[in-house]
Amino acid sequence: MHDFEPSAHLDSFPRDHLPPFEQWPPMNLQCLPEIANYPRRMNCARELLDKQAAIYGDKPVIYYGDEVWSWNRLLETANRIAHVLVDDLGVVPGNRVLLRAPNNPMYVACWFAVMKVGAVAVATMPLYRWRELTYMTDKAEIKVALCDWRLREEMETTLKESQFLERSLYFYSPEGQSLESLMAGKPAQFETCDTAWDDVCLIAFTSGTTGPAKGCMHFHRDVMMICDTFNRYVLKPGPDDIFTGSPPLAFTFGLGALVAFPMHGGSATLLVEQYTPDTMLRSIEKYGVTILFTAPTAYRAMTGLLAKGGYDIGSLRQCVSAGETLPLPVWQGWADATGIKIIDGLGSTEMLHIFITSKGDGIRPGATGKPIPGYEACILDDEGKPVPDGTVGRLAVRGPTGVRYLDNPERQAAYSAYGWNLTGDSYLRDADGFYWYQARTDDMIISAGYNISGPEVEAVLLLHPDVSECAVVAAPDAERGHIVKAFVVLRDKDKAGPAMAKALQDFVKAEIAPYKYPRAVEFLDVLPRTQTGKVQRFVLRQKGGEG
Repeated sequence: MHDFEPSAHLDSFPRDHLPPFEQWPPMNLQCLPEIANYPRRMNCARELLDKQAAIYGDKPVIYYGDEVWSWNRLLETANRIAHVLVDDLGVVPGNRVLLRAPNNPMYVACWFAVMKVGAVAVATMPLYRWRELTYMTDKAEIKVALCDWRLREEMETTLKESQFLERSLYFYSPEGQSLESLMAGKPAQFETCDTAWDDVCLIAFTSGTTGPAKGCMHFHRDVMMICDTFNRYVLKPGPDDIFTGSPPLAFTFGLGALVAFPMHGGSATLLVEQYTPDTMLRSIEKYGVTILFTAPTAYRAMTGLLAKGGYDIGSLRQCVSAGETLPLPVWQGWADATGIKIIDGLGSTEMLHIFITSKGDGIRPGATGKPIPGYEACILDDEGKPVPDGTVGRLAVRGPTGVRYLDNPERQAAYSAYGWNLTGDSYLRDADGFYWYQARTDDMIISAGYNISGPEVEAVLLLHPDVSECAVVAAPDAERGHIVKAFVVLRDKDKAGPAMAKALQDFVKAEIAPYKYPRAVEFLDVLPRTQTGKVQRFVLRQKGGEG
């Protein structure tokens, strides 16, 4: 039985809907001295905002267009919103609050307000539609929402369709009663709720690449643990650093990268609602950004732009890639263009953030890296037994964080098994302990008895000068069981056709074992992606004839 600290929650829903403790993976709370010394009463808003604002005061913490928010301004705004949540919306500790906005300062202030009142934040992607929002509000039994005015249309439909949602309060609103109008008369001080370190503070719904989104329940201590592992031991930011990046704050990758990590380091963050490769480069130059988080696709596009000149990104010193595998050609191209070795990170919503990575001289190009301090990993076979180095198997990880699904015993059992968290990735570990990504477990293609890694074929196709993007999946085949099928986006769409398909097939045969070449090539204008930027391979498998 888990030794729970007495909860501050008046609404017991979060604890009542955690998986039974025997279904949790092991979590090592003694893995690092910082974590071993955590107090059992902990609120991540007190740690990241209240205590840091007392130190940094009027120093900038958020840049947003022409706005500069100081630590004090963020604290006072969060405090006023907290009063609105309690006084006007009747929120009590343990209630869930839906948050909905692009990456902007009011979103951050709302998130901290939810933490400060001891409630549970359920952040949602701006692109989600009412069906997805209704599923989440009903799954997490959410009664109130704080929403950016520009996203009100889907929110209003959700209010009509949801069994539970009763009220949505809008900010950045030009009319009527708004969050800002209610905040105006509130005190700038608020007593942060004295939550337990194992009180749930956020339910993060996965991006739903396979089936309905799954709610991942994380504690106040978990938010601090990602700061005291990846941020403290890998990034090591300081008060002079400025972060920016493209991941949505509603995504745990973005929450860590653009809120928790910079604030933990006393740094600042630049929030941009919608980045393009060009505006990202120009923003790095304009604001003197030092730490960048984005996806491989953006690094590849920015590398092309840098070759044309006209950008000064000399302030940049660290770059992190996550969300999907980082192909070696993308890593090498960025290193050649900037001198910066991208830190490749593997993380998951279930684990909250990155758990395998490498940086600087510890990078082995093409490998994801090694477990970060606080985490351990191994490769298991289908029976849950460790396999020898050099053998492809299922990646298993554990550390201070771990999976706890909201009311999903089937998925909980699949992810937490054999005393580990099973991430759904196929990896191999080499003799030096580096972990090499092979595929998602369901992206390993078995063709005529050969195991073929889709991402390996993708990495080769990306070396071809005519290829802009690509994704490789299994397509059913009567003779071979499955064949390798490549979906390709060309730089010049007019070149698409049988001659180009054959040229790409020959190119792959010349670069890697010929049996891995794509026996089918289909040209697309764009690849289907989730709202977090991941390629939806299941959509491509369906296009390839595999339902």
